[in-house]
Amino acid sequence: MNWINALALLVLIAGHCELLVTVVNRLHALRLPGPLLKTVRHVHDVLMLACPPLIMWFVGFTGPKLLLGGTWQDLSPGWMIYFGLCAAGAVGLAVTAVRYQSRPLPAALLSNHSDVIDVAQQLGRRPLAPGPYQWLARLPGNELFRVEVSQKTLRLPRLPAEWDGMSILHLSDLHFIGTLDLPFFQEVARLSAEQNADLIVFTGDLLDNQQLVEWLPSTLGKLSAPLGCHFILGNHDWYLKPEPIRQALVDLGWHDVAGNVSTLEHRGLPLAIGGSELPWMGRHPEFSAAPPDAFRLLLSHTPDNLPWAVREGVDLMLSGHNHGGQVVLPLLGPVYSPSVYGCRYASGLFWQPPTLLHVSRGISGRHPFRWRCKPELTKLVLRSAPPGVEPAPKSNLLSSKSPQA
Repeated sequence: MNWINALALLVLIAGHCELLVTVVNRLHALRLPGPLLKTVRHVHDVLMLACPPLIMWFVGFTGPKLLLGGTWQDLSPGWMIYFGLCAAGAVGLAVTAVRYQSRPLPAALLSNHSDVIDVAQQLGRRPLAPGPYQWLARLPGNELFRVEVSQKTLRLPRLPAEWDGMSILHLSDLHFIGTLDLPFFQEVARLSAEQNADLIVFTGDLLDNQQLVEWLPSTLGKLSAPLGCHFILGNHDWYLKPEPIRQALVDLGWHDVAGNVSTLEHRGLPLAIGGSELPWMGRHPEFSAAPPDAFRLLLSHTPDNLPWAVREGVDLMLSGHNHGGQVVLPLLGPVYSPSVYGCRYASGLFWQPPTLLHVSRGISGRHPFRWRCKPELTKLVLRSAPPGVEPAPKSNLLSSKSPQA
């Protein structure tokens, strides 16, 4: 056995897997129909499982027999090209891992306190119903019932001093599909109400089963805030019939900001809340319709809209969609993230001046499995610039060149 060649083949197989993941992540970021994406996932699953043993057999033990004393010069041109692509994938995987491990926290984050609530323990049972993918929910190590309730304190350069201490509850990605039972989401709603936030927002992916719109009155319908509850929908809502979902939330007192800007007055100063469901539905909001000195808050289901937010001078952008990857591997970090940027914006805080982006890991997902990536319910407490530090005028921020995400 040639162990050096064996190790090289394993590295190339890792690169092969990275290439498949890269394609799947990017395709899931596009406005493609659900059935097509389901087919893509099935092809991905087959190639992910079948190709590694086939590579070992046709290259390692037969053909050039790299594991039995053969040399790389004996490879056919087709295998040479394919392994060249795999090598590029392996390099990409290494770069992603290094970036994940070395990513600095934005200076805007002043503090982060979290408590983990075991909802199954709170309820005295695992709140499962006969929905799809139950076998995933029962896998050992699954953390889907362990909700991390976080309070993150953020300093924003353009937050008015009069708003110092204002709080936003960020909810995202509930994914009512029927596997996690209604009591789980009712408990999440209770925990949300306990946060006593000034403003509540939901950033999309509410349903995976149209009939479960009936769960809304006893979950999101129980929430209220002094500055109101505001929402957008996501791609999983688009796969269904989004307008009845939208209307059900509006009927419960939530404010739909998709493609629009809603301007509120808080302590005598304007707050502009806009929403974007692109690339799946609607259009970007027109912040130019708000007062020029308004603080700009964007709800965008996908963080892929960050470059647009930067160009528009958005102060705070709240997103979901990527679920933190749902599975976070040691050293490598998250692997699956439906974004044109891969796992770069899987979850957490990102500073692209003048925009601070917060990506929630969300509460649930179509596939009920979480490993080293707990569901997230986040209260954001906003702080203004220290006394004596003048925030940059909006016009100056807009005139600066926007960095690439």
